[in-house]
Amino acid sequence: MLRREQLLTRCFRSRLRGSSVQSCTVEAGNPAGTARESRPSRQRPCYPPGAGAVVVDDQRRVLLLWRHRFITGSQGWEIPIGKIEAGENPVDSAAREVEEETGWRPGRLHPLLRVEPTPGLSDSVHHLYRADGAKRIGPPEDDFESDRVAWVPLDDILGMIARGEIASGTTLAALLYTLTSDRSCML
Repeated sequence: MLRREQLLTRCFRSRLRGSSVQSCTVEAGNPAGTARESRPSRQRPCYPPGAGAVVVDDQRRVLLLWRHRFITGSQGWEIPIGKIEAGENPVDSAAREVEEETGWRPGRLHPLLRVEPTPGLSDSVHHLYRADGAKRIGPPEDDFESDRVAWVPLDDILGMIARGEIASGTTLAALLYTLTSDRSCML
C-alpha cells in the first residue's frame, strides 16, 4: 500500500505530464526586438497563473498553511494560493483557494501584489490579494493541501522567516509587503 506522500508525489508527477504544465520555445534575442543574437532557442516551462491571499483578522493574525513541498523536500508556512482555473478571474480564484485550502471564507479581497516568482525559469505569475477578516465555513475542502491551518500573529512573521519556517518566495513577498504596509500606516 502506498503512503500518502508517495501517492501525492505520483499524482503531482502525472499532473506535470498532463496539460497543466507546458513547454514553450523561447528565442534568445535582443529585448529591444532588433537584430537577434545567433543563440539557439531553448525550452522553458509555461505555468498557468496563480492567485492567493493574505488574510488578516482583527487580532493582527494571518491565515497560513503548513505544507510539505515534494519537489524541494521542504516544509513551511505559506499563504493559500493555487492555479487560476480556465475562465476564472484572479480575485475569484484567490477567494476559492482560501476557502478550499483553509475552510475560511475571506472578507472582501483587495489587490496586494503581482509577483513573478521565477522569471528566469518560467512565465508563472501570481496575483495576490489581501482580505481583512474571514468567516469559518467548515473544514478545508482540500485537506491534502496542508498538514495544518493556523492563525499566526503578524508580529511573529519576521522570526519565522529568520528560522526558515517561511521560505516560499511568493509567501515571503506577500507577508513582507503586508508588514511594511501595515507599519507605514501606523507611523
